[in-house]
Amino acid sequence: MHVVRVERVFKDYLLGNQIVQALANITLQVEQGVFLAISGPSGSGKTTLLNMIGCIDMPTEGQIFINDQEVTCLSSDELADLRSRTTGFIFQTFNLLPVLSAAENVEYPLLYRSDVSKEERKQRVKYFLNMVGLSKYMGHRPNQMSGGQRQRVAIARALAIQPAIILADEPTANLDKATGTEILHLMQEINQKLKTTFIFSTHDQRVVDMANRLVRVEDGSIQELGVRRGGEWAIARVQDYLAAAVARELDTSGGDARASLGIPAGGAH
Repeated sequence: MHVVRVERVFKDYLLGNQIVQALANITLQVEQGVFLAISGPSGSGKTTLLNMIGCIDMPTEGQIFINDQEVTCLSSDELADLRSRTTGFIFQTFNLLPVLSAAENVEYPLLYRSDVSKEERKQRVKYFLNMVGLSKYMGHRPNQMSGGQRQRVAIARALAIQPAIILADEPTANLDKATGTEILHLMQEINQKLKTTFIFSTHDQRVVDMANRLVRVEDGSIQELGVRRGGEWAIARVQDYLAAAVARELDTSGGDARASLGIPAGGAH
């Protein structure tokens, strides 16, 4: 099952008097339960792609499907409701509310869910804070916790809605090396235990090393796709894949395919 489908997505921004293309013709399918790293240099479009998947931003052109539901035609209220039920977010700056305790921060996104009772909210808060090892810190505010502990609270908050997808934007960027590795191992354990799909936007090679799926983005386009098999990466360059697909189409379909691609009957030049 594909929890995410991105089909021929483009994203343009107006910067002054210029139009800047952040994403160009992105097509991507994400299977349920994967641990996916979207990597690439700064300005490559990976965070923009993450925002598209998270329904925080909408494409200029193309379609996005979450659990087979097209989201590009939904209203702002419908998108907010979809996010509250399907997608958890983990940010590099934690984004915790400073005046709330750890337990209150985890409970906060559930307050907007009419289908979750007060008793169930309390149970989820306790369960997920325990899962990330913070049972003793439920009453602590963010300024009373370390960076690693705050990121654990953010993970518990993302899990509390019981999402199909967790989106993590550079989750180790503000953590020291040891703490960042610890947090990544925790997320990997959660992925394996709960089968929750994790999608990372990252510069961190450690995320890539732990991932079982890889998307490399450069200049707003997907350059490579990777699948880990038996501890080794099988990497496919997208341009090579597309070229091979066109060649197969030409070989099997002959003149009809050439005509549809605008290639003269005498051959490609």
